[in-house]
Amino acid sequence: MSAAVSIEYLRKIYGGGFEALTGISLEVPQGCVFGLLGPNGAGKSTLIKSLLTILRPTECRGQMLGQPIGHRATLSRVGYLPEHAKFPEYLTGAQVIEFTAGLSKVPVAKAKKRTSELLERVGMAAWADKKIGTYSKGMKQRIGLAQALVNDPDLVFLDEPTDGVDPEGRIEIRKLIEAMRDEGKTVFVNSHLLAEVEQVADEVVILARGRIIERGKVSDLTRRGLHYEVKIQGPVPPALRDKFIAAGFKVAGDRIDIEATDVSVVQPVLDALRAEQLMIREVKEARLSLEDLFLSAVKLNETKTAGV
Repeated sequence: MSAAVSIEYLRKIYGGGFEALTGISLEVPQGCVFGLLGPNGAGKSTLIKSLLTILRPTECRGQMLGQPIGHRATLSRVGYLPEHAKFPEYLTGAQVIEFTAGLSKVPVAKAKKRTSELLERVGMAAWADKKIGTYSKGMKQRIGLAQALVNDPDLVFLDEPTDGVDPEGRIEIRKLIEAMRDEGKTVFVNSHLLAEVEQVADEVVILARGRIIERGKVSDLTRRGLHYEVKIQGPVPPALRDKFIAAGFKVAGDRIDIEATDVSVVQPVLDALRAEQLMIREVKEARLSLEDLFLSAVKLNETKTAGV
């Protein structure tokens, strides 16, 4: 699969000598949802804005959609929802989308049709002719998402796309992102709601202090903490508890935790419980959550940095 974004080297130093990006390299496959994570000040927005030429990087080598990063014509194939997006409050939702279409040089007839389709798609058709000033924060975010898609982009950058959106709206936006991936689009998602990212992202990268500290497929990264939990009715009897602990398992009350990547390891535990005629209530596979992975990676990076 070819790359939608291929960064060989990207560095950004702001005035005063602050190095926001330390010279990162990154490759993002086409047709995937890519999660961009990191604590505040990690360099996430700087990365996105550098790719979009909103900021001028100190040094940048790479390609986006098959052209050198910064190639002006290529930007017409890109959509962008910035964090805390603001629109003129005297415009209606439909006018905001049509205005963006004009900036993107979408033909007028196509822009009107596209606007109507997108308003329906983001659940704002009934509010199309209402002024932005009458919208809630979540409604404004939906309009922001629609305007990011008005040029039918191949690559979309969404910075906190569910900010201010209610739980039902977050589900709808997640489905919309999944639909974009199914259409072959590549979607960058930057969000502090890690559980949301985990549900929709194929791959993630974690930034901290301007460098990449973790990257990979979500399924591979969360598999690191793979273990199995077995729960029984009542506490584990002392004799069995000692046996399980001696085997390297963790026992707490009615639960046995088994760190293993092979489910066959669980079977002897179940056999031992059944031999004692104990009632097994639950057997489940558990993994690290993306939030667990994120916190662990950031903490480890801070420890290493402090030790330098």
